[in-house]
Amino acid sequence: MQTANEAVIRAVYQTAEAKDIKGFVALFTPDGYFWDVSADKKYAGEQLGLTVTVYADAFPDMHRALDQVYVADDVVVVELLLNGTHQGPLALPAGTIPATGKAIHTPCCDVFHLENGKVKSFHCYTAGTILFGQLGVLGNLAAAFKQS
Repeated sequence: MQTANEAVIRAVYQTAEAKDIKGFVALFTPDGYFWDVSADKKYAGEQLGLTVTVYADAFPDMHRALDQVYVADDVVVVELLLNGTHQGPLALPAGTIPATGKAIHTPCCDVFHLENGKVKSFHCYTAGTILFGQLGVLGNLAAAFKQS
């Protein structure tokens, strides 16, 4: 049986896939944040929407395939695959990777802390080395990034 907190987290993924930036941000507490652990970048406030935009621009067909969802009180952990085709620039803190046209099926683990039915924190642990390997840039990361 799905809990209320699991329903909130499933809504997070649904709004991200729908590219509903306002809806995505509205699922967070006023002081809530998203931490892209592999990129070591935190987003808060209106910047929360950037997390959706960056991946939507790079992978317009992005689908987050949820595998396992674990709920313990106000903590929800999700194991998933990020699936899509790299059709646009992938803007990361280290630089931008131009479109490669390659498909990704990258494992990810997300840890959410909720407060009063909203996301207080979202820690995203994407397997960055697998992602870069699938994009074909792992062997030469320096050359792969187009400096902004």
